[in-house]
Amino acid sequence: MTLICTPVFADQLSSAAGRYKIDPASHIGFSIEQIAGPGIKGTIPDISGRFDIDSDQPAKSYVEISLNPASVKTGQARVENFLTSSAVFNIAAYPQITFRSKRVVQDGPRSALVEGILTARGVSRPETFHATFMEQKTRSVTFHVTGNIPRLPYGMGIGVPLYSNTVAFDMELKGVR
Repeated sequence: MTLICTPVFADQLSSAAGRYKIDPASHIGFSIEQIAGPGIKGTIPDISGRFDIDSDQPAKSYVEISLNPASVKTGQARVENFLTSSAVFNIAAYPQITFRSKRVVQDGPRSALVEGILTARGVSRPETFHATFMEQKTRSVTFHVTGNIPRLPYGMGIGVPLYSNTVAFDMELKGVR
């Protein structure tokens, strides 16, 4: 996801150009607000994917992520069972959630909008995430990624309006070579 290589920043990432595997230790956090309540917060720890960094032409950078919704963790077994049920993720029929980028648009010296197709519960829709470069090490790069995704278009609108239609994602994605 070096979708954040900007012309100013490209020199710093020129040594980072290439393909990276998403480190399974990356963090995918999410939250759903609730009227008069704490809402739902959790993680989806089982993730995989890759990203390609093109430091010469950042717009050609690419990311592909796959999440296993069966791995959802909220700290509450009842909530986890509900989220994995046919009412929400329906993991029996749809065991993966995927995102594949289509376009990267620089919006700051260390950040970019990552536009792509999100597929969940058999529905594919265009969605946008915001990625900010955090650090580069010898064989890895890390990005902070955020995005707000509506639940209703994916058939996961149960509980709306008591629970927000919006799922707020807050991720730290690390790519390793």
